[in-house]
Amino acid sequence: MEHMLATVVHSFTKDRDYTVCISADFLTASDRILFIDDFLAYGNAAMGIIDLARQAGATIAGFGFIIEKAFQGGGELLRSQGYRVDSLARVASLDNCRITLL
Repeated sequence: MEHMLATVVHSFTKDRDYTVCISADFLTASDRILFIDDFLAYGNAAMGIIDLARQAGATIAGFGFIIEKAFQGGGELLRSQGYRVDSLARVASLDNCRITLL
């Protein structure tokens, strides 16, 4: 039986938990991970990847996002833990049906 690495990730958008798993054969201590995602809000998906990487002994090289909702704190959480985070757009606010960028 193959060994699986697993973590639970909460989806802010869908308000439900998902179990994310990968075979330990495909994520090992020699791997360097560049995690790319569409949105960064609270950082739940990124934290799940960090958990899987720790289980495998892999290294996170960085995170890339198309849109970072900076007002939800996920980017600051990751940066405060020493991770490189790059986003194509950083949204400061969505108040009053208006997008304000940083």
